[in-house]
Amino acid sequence: MAKYKRYDYKQSLMIPVSLEEQLMPGTLEFAIHTLVEKRMDMSVFDLNYQNDETGRSAYDPKILLKIVLLGYSRGLTSSRQIERACRENILFMAMSCNQRPDHSTIAPFVSSMEDQIKLLFRDILLVCDQEGLLGGSFFALDGCKMSSNASKEWSGKISDLQKRKDKIESKLTALVKGHIEIDKEEHAVKEKMSASRQKQIERLERQAAKVEKWLKENDKKIGVNKKELHSNVTDNDSAKMHTSHGTVQGYNGQAIVDSKHQVIVHGEAIGKGLDNDNLPPVIDGAKENLESIGKGKDYFEGKIVTADSSYHSVTNINKCNEEKLDAYIPDNKFRNRDKRFATRVNYRPRSKKFTFADFHYDNDKDEYICPNGKRLKPLVKDGRHKGKRLKRYVSNQADCRRCDLRVKCLRYKDAKCRHLSYYADACGQNISQAMVEKIETSKGRKIYPQRIAIVEPVFANIRVHKAMNRFTLRGKIKVNIQWLLYCMVHNIEKVANYGFT
Repeated sequence: MAKYKRYDYKQSLMIPVSLEEQLMPGTLEFAIHTLVEKRMDMSVFDLNYQNDETGRSAYDPKILLKIVLLGYSRGLTSSRQIERACRENILFMAMSCNQRPDHSTIAPFVSSMEDQIKLLFRDILLVCDQEGLLGGSFFALDGCKMSSNASKEWSGKISDLQKRKDKIESKLTALVKGHIEIDKEEHAVKEKMSASRQKQIERLERQAAKVEKWLKENDKKIGVNKKELHSNVTDNDSAKMHTSHGTVQGYNGQAIVDSKHQVIVHGEAIGKGLDNDNLPPVIDGAKENLESIGKGKDYFEGKIVTADSSYHSVTNINKCNEEKLDAYIPDNKFRNRDKRFATRVNYRPRSKKFTFADFHYDNDKDEYICPNGKRLKPLVKDGRHKGKRLKRYVSNQADCRRCDLRVKCLRYKDAKCRHLSYYADACGQNISQAMVEKIETSKGRKIYPQRIAIVEPVFANIRVHKAMNRFTLRGKIKVNIQWLLYCMVHNIEKVANYGFT
């Protein structure tokens, strides 16, 4: 006969638990608790609460910020998940001091931090500086494209969205007419089909009303090239972005990182996939943050800044020159020129047409020589594009007409000659080519690869270790708040690992 220990679920237990003892020194949760309590100015939230004379006592912003930061550090992005953790997880109980704010309190707190989030981020950045975690001479910039709380299926030009609305309304009309056919069925079957059809009709009616309302309240999104961009009914601040894992509807989380201990000095979520003009706002934001913690206006001067080839543009290079930064930003042909990648399929030239790099420049005559040995002479008058000087060269029509290489050279079948142009500085030098030549030097080849070891682990920490693989909020303001909170978590972890104990 088997014999088992008896058990009784009706028994009571009294387990003494010290909440403070759960926050062990040296841990991330201890760093969050200590920084929020002692090193951050939480009075920035006081103006949001006007309940000193009347009204119910509110949850302390310190408590709410602590559990949000702890939740983000544990991969909990949903306010409902954080609410549940405060009821079930002893660590969250300790951090919240056994208070249990629900999701309807946590979510508005996060989404309403527009005026406070930059100040809070700078408080953490100041702590990083005080703990000796800043001071590198090397800054690396990169972006992380993540989907947002918006469907790419509801994205398109205004005409596309209007067609989508018309299609929904046509389907609605067909469904309503279908009720006539249902009346011919047996009673039980008719009731079942009618209920299902009614739900479908209600769903389509909601969709049609949603699109119609959006079309009335929004205009076309126009890009810098004056062409219409895709809008999104759910979150119009987001954008379609191409990633290595396919196309996503979301935001591009930018971060510039100090090389000393991989501290993020500025973060910003941008609703645009291309990085060709993302560098100026990030540099400006980093300067403001560093100046706010006591760094001089000339702190960036002479510092090395690196970014990948997606940031190679005249706008970004000019910004680096204006700020007197020692920038290293390769063009998209950087790998193709590296002999080590000669056998790599991913880095082989995709176009069979001659590119700018295939033309040799004659400095003495200020002319370009084509692959067939013919010369392209400069136009008398330089052009202007987007407010920048554009130096232009053109070939002789007779040379191109008889050329055996015209198929590989001319962009269009009916083109009569080949044109070359580039953005020039005040001295007439090719801004983009100057950066290419700088990267190709031995110093450039040595400096640029360091970018990977500085910025890539930061995104790996946020995306993998903190499980931040998509934004859960909508709108650029709210998404930017969420991105900066994750940047704060990353920096706080650096303080926990390398700063105080």
